[in-house]
Amino acid sequence: MSKAISDLVFPDDVRYTDDHEWARQEGETVKVGITDYAQDQLGDIVFVELPEVGSTFEHGEEFGTLESVKAVSELYMPIGGEIVAINEALADTPEQVNGDPYGDGWMIVIKPADIGEFEALKDKDAYLAMLKGSEG
Repeated sequence: MSKAISDLVFPDDVRYTDDHEWARQEGETVKVGITDYAQDQLGDIVFVELPEVGSTFEHGEEFGTLESVKAVSELYMPIGGEIVAINEALADTPEQVNGDPYGDGWMIVIKPADIGEFEALKDKDAYLAMLKGSEG
């Protein structure tokens, strides 16, 4: 059974996408993962497929997949840019995505092509409004 939205965590220091990824600006780069809502909907994550460092993707392009006990789900780029790091620990411990989606469960770090795309992402309030709208 999924948690209520009010029981999930949505940090103020990240931006959100309609596809339930989060993005956190860290200096010149942007760290990306999936939201607490997404991991809760997916259930226990058993496999994470991430791109190679040095790959480049456009905003909205698929960059990897998550496999849970329930389903396989695609991961989409919140902003365009080059992959400068991936969370290699997820290969052995994919459950970190469930346990700490905004911390140890991060997935990729992007060097943005256009930081303006980051600014265009949803803030916490807009993301929560979208989630609550989809409940009804």
